[in-house]
Amino acid sequence: MPEKAASKLTYVWPAIFALCMAWVIWYLPRFIILLGAGNDNLNSKYQAAGAIDFLFLLGALIAAVAGVRSAGVTEGEGVLENPFDKLSLFLSRVTMLLVAVLVCVMFYEVVLRYVFEAPTLWANELSLWLAGFVFLFSGLYAMQQRSHIRIFLLYDVLPRWLQKICDSISTALIVIFAIAMVWGSFDEAYSKFLRWETFGTAFDPPIPATMKMLILVVIILVALQAVINLITDWNKGPQHHGIIDETEVEDMINTAQAQGNQGKSG
Repeated sequence: MPEKAASKLTYVWPAIFALCMAWVIWYLPRFIILLGAGNDNLNSKYQAAGAIDFLFLLGALIAAVAGVRSAGVTEGEGVLENPFDKLSLFLSRVTMLLVAVLVCVMFYEVVLRYVFEAPTLWANELSLWLAGFVFLFSGLYAMQQRSHIRIFLLYDVLPRWLQKICDSISTALIVIFAIAMVWGSFDEAYSKFLRWETFGTAFDPPIPATMKMLILVVIILVALQAVINLITDWNKGPQHHGIIDETEVEDMINTAQAQGNQGKSG
């Protein structure tokens, strides 16, 4: 796909995916019932998934495939070196849209609460729910971009073979942590998911049911991204990270001082 065409679809497919998945997630109990795993509570509140539910699910799958294929970097982002990078970047675009939705929800609530004195019953819980999604998937994006917090003071002076050992150890620790989390938390997360545990408020969103399972999914994705980063970077040359550019700092200070002087003179 040409770069110009790909840039036009940067947020189109993620937006379609987010809209379709919003329906799918909200009505996931219908799919649970269809699979015969619903409890009495779900069976009394929901019906089995129908044509509309599968239509939204199909739309989400199509948007995901098309979005991953058309994923491209913007200014300031690292290059895409493998298919998994494109998947992580696509999910990051969805996350960026969720940030915009979160801001709109909070703004809407503030206006209704303090201007019209008619607060909603759903804005606070929806904000918490969206913030959870954003927090988790931003970690995957940071891993893909290699922008997570690292201390390079000793790493940069090491020879490349020793840097590889350090990278291998850190990746192994991430994988071990992911395995331990899934091993220790899967039963609880799966149980909450099947009984569709909700938040217990007036809006009553299924935050426990969805977030517990999503935490494990994202942890697995982060571990996979870490392994792929290790493989991708293995044959690269010695890695050295930039130091502070004193000239650039001085220019920033001079610019700030000049703006301050203009403000005083004005």
